[in-house]
Amino acid sequence: MAVNDAFITKLGLKGDHNNFRSTKKADDPDMAVLIITQDIIDELNNEGWPIKPGDLGENLTITGLDYRSIKPGQILDVGSAKIQISFICEPCTNLRVLSYVGNEKVNTFIKTMMNRRGWYSKVLRSGKVSKNDKVSLSK
Repeated sequence: MAVNDAFITKLGLKGDHNNFRSTKKADDPDMAVLIITQDIIDELNNEGWPIKPGDLGENLTITGLDYRSIKPGQILDVGSAKIQISFICEPCTNLRVLSYVGNEKVNTFIKTMMNRRGWYSKVLRSGKVSKNDKVSLSK
């Protein structure tokens, strides 16, 4: 569910729940926040997948940054928070729960999502993030 404001902590977005991260990787700071860029959502929409922000389990959908320019180790300023890109998220069969995927299309969807599922990141500085906040590479 989209919100206008959120607070990013070392454990992720306050009040946001992701079953995988909360049960299997709760102690992994490198997986605190999953981000995706709007350009990837737009690409997937143009390919016929009706993805909306949040569908892929990401915590943040960001604009102003090209998805393919993101690299592990980069530091991003997001609102008043600072996050560091950890690693790319691999697509999994849990994506079959999406109404437009299901069991029939899950294998095709996983192939489509390779290298486009999002980026895990570590929180270096907690802070507030708001809709339409500028996201930039930290200097």
